[in-house]
Amino acid sequence: MIEVLLITKGHPFEKEAFFQIFDAMDGVNYTHVEQPAAQVFFDPDLARPYDLFVCYDMPGIVFHDEPGRAPDFPAPSADLKNGFAKLLNCGHPFLFLHHALAGWPTWPEYAEAMGGRFLYTPGELRGKPCLDSGYRHDVTYTVECTTRHPVLEGIPETFEITDELYLAEIFTDSIVPLLAARHEFTAQNFYSAAHAVIDGRLFSNQDWHHPPGPNLIGWVKTAGNSPVVYLQPGDGPGAYGNPHYRRLLSNAILWLASDDARAWAAAQAG
Repeated sequence: MIEVLLITKGHPFEKEAFFQIFDAMDGVNYTHVEQPAAQVFFDPDLARPYDLFVCYDMPGIVFHDEPGRAPDFPAPSADLKNGFAKLLNCGHPFLFLHHALAGWPTWPEYAEAMGGRFLYTPGELRGKPCLDSGYRHDVTYTVECTTRHPVLEGIPETFEITDELYLAEIFTDSIVPLLAARHEFTAQNFYSAAHAVIDGRLFSNQDWHHPPGPNLIGWVKTAGNSPVVYLQPGDGPGAYGNPHYRRLLSNAILWLASDDARAWAAAQAG
C-alpha cells in the first residue's frame, strides 16, 4: 500500500469531488492534512511514514477584501525551509498540483523545486522582473503527451479536458516536459491575476502586457535527490471527473513511490 500525505488549503476547491479521486485509487492510502498544520510534516522523521507528499495547497499568501490592497506574502519559517531541504536531500518524492504553483511566493527555492511559479502580483524571479501571471477558467482544450514516461502510461497521445489554464513562469531549463496544451499562451487569452486580487476585476487583461509563455502543463524534474511531478490541470470537477486526469494522478503517485523514480532522481543529482 502506498501511503500519501495529501496537503490542501490556501485556495478554494470542491472537496467532495476532489477527495473522491483518491478514494477510488487502488493500492493508495492517503492522510489528509491542511495548511498550516501540514508544515510540521516537513521533517524527515515525521515524513518517514509517507511514500510521497501530494501538494494541492497554496501556502504563504494572505488575501484581503479591501479594494486596492495587495495580498500579503508571509515568509516560511526557518524550520520549514530547513526541513524541506532535508527532505529533498534524502530523496522524498513530491507531486504538486494546479494552484500549488503559486505557493510560498517569497521562497525562491520552493519555486525551483517545483519548476516554476504563478505570480499573483508583479515580482522578481530568478533575478528578473516579472509581471503577474494570467489565468483563464473553464477552457476546453486538447492535451498532448510530449514524450514516453511511466506517468503517461495508458494515456492517449491527445485528449480533451475542460479546466483552468495558467500563463505563468515555467523554468523550462530544469524540467522534462510531459504534457502540453493546444492553446495560445498569450496575454489576450488570459486574465491578469493582479487585476483580480487587488482591483477586484476578475476577468480583465486591460493594460496587462504579459509576454507569451510556454504551453507546458505537466512535467517531471528533480529537486536535490527527490523526484518531482507537477500537473497543472486540476482546478475543479471538469478535471476531477476526467478519466485521463484521474489516470495521470494515479500514474504519478505510482511512479513517484517507486524505486525507479528515486534511482532516476539520484542519478540526475550525480
